[in-house]
Amino acid sequence: MNYRMIRYILGWILIFSALFMLVPMITALFYAEKSGLAFLLSAGISGALGGLCVLKKPEKTELHAREGFVIVSLSWIALSLSGCMPFVFSGAIPHFVDALFETVSGYTTTGASILTEVESLPKCVLMWRSFIHWVGGMGVLVFIMAFMQLSGGQNMHLMKAESPGPSVSKLVPRVRTTALILYSIYFVLTLAEFVILLFADMSVFDALNTSFATAGTGGFGIRNNSMGGFSPAIQIIVTVFMMLFAINFSSYYFILKGNFKDAFNSEVRWFLGIATVATLIFAFNTLNIYGTFGESLRHSAFTVASVMSTTGFATTDFNLWPELSRSLLVILLFFGGCAGSTCGGIKISRIIILFKSMGKELQNLVHPKQVKKIVVDKRPVEHEVVRSVNVYMVCLVMIFVLSLLVISFDNHDFTTNFTSVATCLNNVGPGLNMVGPMGNFAGFSPVSKTMLIFDMLAGRLELFPVLLLFLPDTWKK
Repeated sequence: MNYRMIRYILGWILIFSALFMLVPMITALFYAEKSGLAFLLSAGISGALGGLCVLKKPEKTELHAREGFVIVSLSWIALSLSGCMPFVFSGAIPHFVDALFETVSGYTTTGASILTEVESLPKCVLMWRSFIHWVGGMGVLVFIMAFMQLSGGQNMHLMKAESPGPSVSKLVPRVRTTALILYSIYFVLTLAEFVILLFADMSVFDALNTSFATAGTGGFGIRNNSMGGFSPAIQIIVTVFMMLFAINFSSYYFILKGNFKDAFNSEVRWFLGIATVATLIFAFNTLNIYGTFGESLRHSAFTVASVMSTTGFATTDFNLWPELSRSLLVILLFFGGCAGSTCGGIKISRIIILFKSMGKELQNLVHPKQVKKIVVDKRPVEHEVVRSVNVYMVCLVMIFVLSLLVISFDNHDFTTNFTSVATCLNNVGPGLNMVGPMGNFAGFSPVSKTMLIFDMLAGRLELFPVLLLFLPDTWKK
């Protein structure tokens, strides 16, 4: 284990965390808010600690897969601890566990909140909540890799550990160039949404916050009713962009290259197909609530886009929907969007592989001597990927059960407990009942919040990097 290199990269993480705080500091200066001092103090502490860690670059800079997983996990923990300081120092969230919950929820783009009132918060604090969505959406280390060069192709170990999906591939031979391409697409899409929202008569501050939250598929609202108070036109724009950010960013690169076959692969087609079918089911099932099909369709499409992209915005209280719609929503909580996007969840690519694996096993029962490989988009799926997907699902179920048992000590109803774990582990945001779109997580005990913090981190990092921290062999030299 290259501990010195881990220390060195963690130092850069803290330095970048300090630099990220310039955004809320500028916001505080613009609106003349004293809360900006909390960000200045936090940036000073993070920058100083980071500077101490990077004073001396290690002579041995080699990174292997094990170090990659450890660095990613510790980086997200360090970033969350650094990012929660402004909440505490400003008094916006005075309790440490609550502040950490809000920060982890922001960086992991979960959008679950312990705040009961957001409109009274200083604008610099609201900007920080939304901005950490944007930073965490594409991945902090992916961002840093675009600027920091590691030798020997070692960036790939970090990218594999942080990127969502069952497998990770480079768009171009150099990993650093791949990171630059991905962040360029991310920035352009964010800017496009911001400009379009301005044309839809949204204020600059609201448009910027909404764009950050949509791009990261995070969903922290700047109003108490989330997106419910905005015009139908704005809601439709956000619906479209939530879907766009839930699609594999490689697809946009392939479109630019004219490779439409790879751009609209089976995962993208299944994602769009599931979203369309779910939207129509919701629209017809909630027709009695909204009166007209157009109104029902708009709320249904927004909710499906929000849940499947794991953004977590809301235009309506789907707690009041019929049981069919509520049950289908819970299922969609687990699905998520495409691998290589900014969303959470299991990912459609894993679900495709799981169904094909099930079909293969059933075929083997009928034809025991048959040798058949799992094929997706006319390409065989490596056994390593199939095994990884199966292990991922086992780990997901085990963590889910453990988390459900831990938070059950708070004695909330089963639907609240089940959807709380589901929404945090899949980085969605709202659940049902107490944690519905008009509710929050303030009613949980510090122990339960800590468990849900773990779930959010584990879900964002695809389980394995976080679980490896608890394996003794990970830390052996």
